[in-house]
Amino acid sequence: MHLPACAQDQQRRIRSILTALAIGIAVTACAGIPSGKMSGASDVAAFDLNNIDTNKSAKSQESRVKFIILHYTALDMALSLKVLSEQAVSSHYLIGDDSPGKVYRLVDESRLAYHAGVSSWKTYPHLNANSIGIEIVNLGYQDTPSGRIYPPYPAHQIDTLIVLLKDIVKRHQIQAENILGHSEIAPQRKPDPGPLFPWKKLADAGLVNWPDIQQVQLRQTVFEQQLPDVIWFQQKLAQHGYAVPQTGVWDQATRNVMIAFQTRYRPSLFDGNPDAGSAALLDVLTQSP
Repeated sequence: MHLPACAQDQQRRIRSILTALAIGIAVTACAGIPSGKMSGASDVAAFDLNNIDTNKSAKSQESRVKFIILHYTALDMALSLKVLSEQAVSSHYLIGDDSPGKVYRLVDESRLAYHAGVSSWKTYPHLNANSIGIEIVNLGYQDTPSGRIYPPYPAHQIDTLIVLLKDIVKRHQIQAENILGHSEIAPQRKPDPGPLFPWKKLADAGLVNWPDIQQVQLRQTVFEQQLPDVIWFQQKLAQHGYAVPQTGVWDQATRNVMIAFQTRYRPSLFDGNPDAGSAALLDVLTQSP
């Protein structure tokens, strides 16, 4: 179709105006570009990571490390070192069973080690992320026809552990209640560091809390008259820090948690049964300061 002459003239005028506007915009944009520089080039020098200013430090900060988790390796020295350095499991430190107990640092404290696995304590899940793991060379246990046998921890090995713990605690300001055994953060899976681990010796060194024996004896007398019900035990165990069912039923999961508790605080009897002695220990340990 042919447009009338007047319409053709109008289209030509519109095209001329649009062309002039486009040229004007291009000239304006180029006017700000210095001679010799292409559009898009930057005058700012590349950022140098060595120039980060570290002269100021925030007052509001603390260590990411909240817990120390203690384990036994259930292996001899050679296998412990091989497994912890070459396989999927790892720990920050390994304490040997030789005298005086050589210490290996296998993972830097600033990095995560794979020692806790599926775990929790109080409101903290997955404790690998905020803990330091210490593996202690110890064979764990051996089942025999006469029962389960646990090898003892040599005194020099525990002395070495105490020196290491004091250093870590001081640097990270770790609270006494946050030095734990693997069995406490994973009671359904793990039994270590076992009933022969000397928690009381760590308490005497000022590293962990320990229930007042006189208070325990007084409370035990009361509980021997009437034992609390199942839900009381479950609530107290949870208050102390364990992940435990709150069902009012003394199931295997609750029994496993009680075994972990008794193994630490009453290793002479850790059958997982609720009794007056365990109730007294729990009651004293969960008292408000």
